[in-house]
Amino acid sequence: MTAWWASLSVLSKILWGVTLSATLVFIIQSVLTFIGADVDSAADFDVDASDMGGDLDGGINLYTFRNFINFILGFGWTAILLKDSIKSKTVLIIVAALVGVALVAIVMYLFKLLASMQQSGNIDVAKMAVGCTGKVYIPIPAERGGTGKVQITISNAVREYIALTDGDAIKTDTPIKVVEVLNDNTLLVEELNSLIV
Repeated sequence: MTAWWASLSVLSKILWGVTLSATLVFIIQSVLTFIGADVDSAADFDVDASDMGGDLDGGINLYTFRNFINFILGFGWTAILLKDSIKSKTVLIIVAALVGVALVAIVMYLFKLLASMQQSGNIDVAKMAVGCTGKVYIPIPAERGGTGKVQITISNAVREYIALTDGDAIKTDTPIKVVEVLNDNTLLVEELNSLIV
């Protein structure tokens, strides 16, 4: 091993050193990513590239420490593996650079794909609330004379909304049904008992 290292040129030693270092950092980044750590923000190596057009669709930044490591990883290993096959240094550097850029693009695409698979957790009240039942939390004045609050269950989660009614006043703990969504935070409700005839 020592004889092999001594036989390398200075540029080859630098290439091996940088590539092995990038590989180690890549492994650490991968482990931290899988356990839920945010490597780029934790390491604070992001470059503010908003003036350079580096912010891509979906909020993915081109100029990050992760992408730098991915580029060095692709470039370094390609240069090491193909240095005996490609005799021209210029062609070798171009091929290695293209592989580095391709690796960055692939990893960015994968992260963008994973981000698009996450559920937002937002509720579309207009589509999901009408017809839901619940209880009055704060009394609702009669004939839209003021607002109260109701708790309804949407997607197996109890949510609280401002509520109005067109009928008589509705007291606390009275069962209600949502008739209409007036806006994202306000529902039109009616007493559930009044619907049972």
